[in-house]
Amino acid sequence: MSDNLLNRKAYYYDLPEELIAQHPLKNRGESRLMMINRKDKTIEHRKFSDIIDYLNPGDVLVINTTKVIPARLYGRKETGGSVEILLITPKTENEWVCLVKPGKKLKTGHKVIISEELSAEIIDYLDDGTRLVRFVDGNDKPVMDFMSLLNKYGEIPLPPYIDRKIEDDDKENYQTVYAKHDGSVAAPTAGLHFTEELLDKIRNKGVIITEVILNVGLGTFRPVEVDDITEHKMHSELCVIPKETADIINNAKQNGKKIISVGTTSTRTMESFAEGTHLGYGTKWTDIFIYEGKKFNIVDAQITNFHTPESTLLMMICAFGGYELMMRAYQKAVEERYRFFSYGDAMVIF
Repeated sequence: MSDNLLNRKAYYYDLPEELIAQHPLKNRGESRLMMINRKDKTIEHRKFSDIIDYLNPGDVLVINTTKVIPARLYGRKETGGSVEILLITPKTENEWVCLVKPGKKLKTGHKVIISEELSAEIIDYLDDGTRLVRFVDGNDKPVMDFMSLLNKYGEIPLPPYIDRKIEDDDKENYQTVYAKHDGSVAAPTAGLHFTEELLDKIRNKGVIITEVILNVGLGTFRPVEVDDITEHKMHSELCVIPKETADIINNAKQNGKKIISVGTTSTRTMESFAEGTHLGYGTKWTDIFIYEGKKFNIVDAQITNFHTPESTLLMMICAFGGYELMMRAYQKAVEERYRFFSYGDAMVIF
């Protein structure tokens, strides 16, 4: 393994700004699909609905059924001045680790007023620059049903590279059609390409679709700021593998069938529970960071979007697909004018 592949700068590529998708396509299944064959080192251009041609009876498609919550709140300081709060990780129902902007003048004990019935109290400064925040009602008591108030006052947190205001359609567009477990601050975006119709066709072909959960937080998207990527520290994210899912995957592997993860979050979840080539189950917090030299024990193929330069997601994809092949694929995607990032096009690496 080259030491160069452990350097953040090895994962930089030039991306014209106009290729960053600002809106999704009207029909999810009409996104483009780049098919990357690791064995033959070939790259093929298709449309996303063609993914069914790659799947065979008995193969297992693993989806992340987490649901994006309206995790961005806007309020004002008691002394005046607007504040933005982004929920990241729950500690209890009413206490969350949050990003607070601007947060420099907000001290422990200060409050941010969101509405007459909801305020946020800063209760601790954390080492990574985040804040521990307690949400209280108008009487400074813990709120009884925080999620209902979040749904009332919160906003779906689109990524910063989507340079526009949130629109009504984003509430639906920035969720997978199978999202059902509240908890993420960002969508598992590879899943955004699937329609109910396509999923039905996949099931009817004899492909098994099974579920995991990883609540997407800051860990997935936090930028790598150190040159030596082995020194990068991931934030922990909650993930779950039901026993039924583990049984399905272990049985399929024993029978020589493919395990295809939908998205890097599904991959990270499965590899976090890997016991050799056997998949465990349960609930845990994971800070797994997969990069060059790390082994994949469970996943045989990955469906994923195109990721930002120098990101942990791109590093993981390069570890899976092979650095030279994947960087060539990204260069080809730029040349062929693929749409990048959350609302963009997809690839399958097999």
